[in-house]
Amino acid sequence: MQRIQEAIAESIALKQAIVADAALRARTAEAATLITESLRAGGKIHFCGNGGSAADAQHLAAELSGRFYFDRPPLNAEALHCNTSYLTAVGNDYGYEQVFARLLRGTGHKGDVLVGISTSGNSRNILEAYKVCKEYGMKTISLTGKSGGAMAAESDLLLNVPSTDTPRIQECHIMLGHIICEIVESNLFGHLRPKA
Repeated sequence: MQRIQEAIAESIALKQAIVADAALRARTAEAATLITESLRAGGKIHFCGNGGSAADAQHLAAELSGRFYFDRPPLNAEALHCNTSYLTAVGNDYGYEQVFARLLRGTGHKGDVLVGISTSGNSRNILEAYKVCKEYGMKTISLTGKSGGAMAAESDLLLNVPSTDTPRIQECHIMLGHIICEIVESNLFGHLRPKA
């Protein structure tokens, strides 16, 4: 089917655009350094997103808290949406825009990092969480689409995939997230990626 070939080609082309974007590659390396430094200092890495980006947030948190390439000690990382009783209670009582911010007020500390994932960059609940991060002295990393949306101006570090196509952006978010996890694991434990 022609559409299958086209979709794969679109995904490849976007990844090639990222390969050619030296500034985005440099910011990706900076994100890995920021996370490494936080973990070395006893910090926690929080992740958040909505819908498919929530799945990506949970996926990347698990790569750090579980393992990536190597058996090693677990790293302090968690996605903020995983407790559905909390999520539905706070969404009902305080509004869905407060679900991440309120949890960070209980679990976040100075020196932690919040990774916010949003293809539009305009997720209100992530923007509310960024306000708490500023208040608490936490750093923020945004994974977004091309414009960065409102999150561009509010985050410490922006990884904006150069596309407006939601599925292709999400594919690249996981790719960049995996690269960051690999670098963090190597930084902390001295292992290099095994040869394929």
